[in-house]
Amino acid sequence: MKVVVGISGGVDSSVAAYLLKEQGHQTIGLFMVNWQEKDGTCTAEEDFEDVKRVCNNIGIPYYSVNYAKEYYDRVFKYFLEEYSKGRTPNPDVLCNREVKFGPFLEKAMSLGADMIATGHYAKKIEKDGKFYLYKAHDLNKDQSYFLNQLSQAQLSKVIFPLENIDKPRVREIAKKLELSTAEKKDSTGICFIGERNFKNFLKDFLPAKQGKICDLDGRVLGQHDGLMYYTLGQRRGLNIGGLKGGNGERFFVIRKDLENNILYVSQGEDDELFSDGLYASGFNWIPELPEEKVFDCLAKFRYRQPDQKVRVTILDKSHIKVDFEEKQRAITPGQFVVLYKEDGQCLGGGTIDEYYKKKN
Repeated sequence: MKVVVGISGGVDSSVAAYLLKEQGHQTIGLFMVNWQEKDGTCTAEEDFEDVKRVCNNIGIPYYSVNYAKEYYDRVFKYFLEEYSKGRTPNPDVLCNREVKFGPFLEKAMSLGADMIATGHYAKKIEKDGKFYLYKAHDLNKDQSYFLNQLSQAQLSKVIFPLENIDKPRVREIAKKLELSTAEKKDSTGICFIGERNFKNFLKDFLPAKQGKICDLDGRVLGQHDGLMYYTLGQRRGLNIGGLKGGNGERFFVIRKDLENNILYVSQGEDDELFSDGLYASGFNWIPELPEEKVFDCLAKFRYRQPDQKVRVTILDKSHIKVDFEEKQRAITPGQFVVLYKEDGQCLGGGTIDEYYKKKN
């Protein structure tokens, strides 16, 4: 089988490519350039050098494609729009749907590929012509959360070589093969943009408007640099420490008043920060819309969060209401709620629009 693997210059995709070749597949590495600086320079040169070394080491051909325009149009514009609305987007989820499983998949098919592969820690199971997404064997590294928007057509064409391998084993394989990526740190930061000073980066694209920081009684405590720089539950970088009075606890961001450009904070884990449920839109069901309109399952509201027990009410095919069994802290509009069954099956995900509190 001819498989085009998305190879990023990291250890996971490097080992994924090796495993595919070992399994007897005709394997091709394809490196994506998805971000360029304004002056035209690209931040991915070092990664591509690692890709060259890895592919030469394991003996597979490799190519590079530039999807900077597609990434900007399909992902980054959305990213900026969400921040301008005072929300906190998750570009990694959109990047998977719109780029890695969009133009990348199309390019792979044009190269004559039967399938594509990625270094994601996730599992796909086919049953009765339908494709199901599951958590990976390595639950500590599971990335099914970021794949919650994939369609049946996209899932039908992907292989996850790392679905049954844990991260230490991946490192072990890379070291044994003496791959240049064996000791490379895992990438963090914004998808394809990487680690950088987020505030300075965002200033280049969105005008910042300073405003008041107030407590829930309306007392002015300081000045914020722009609502887009803050997220619900944030406690660092507020620069309002050392104020007299209060209970002596740290301040947390409670809410953002976009209309009046006010950032509201409170001392301690205020009840204001906790909610009983949420509404989400743009829900993508995997593999299809359930017959039950109300059901219990598990959910994540952010990556790395332990599964939470919830009750889901389907309002229509793309909108849901989620009631929490236990109050949840800092539910953030713009992020994704992703649903799971007890056995690790991912039911899909949608964008959090708002949270709510039950009236006593």
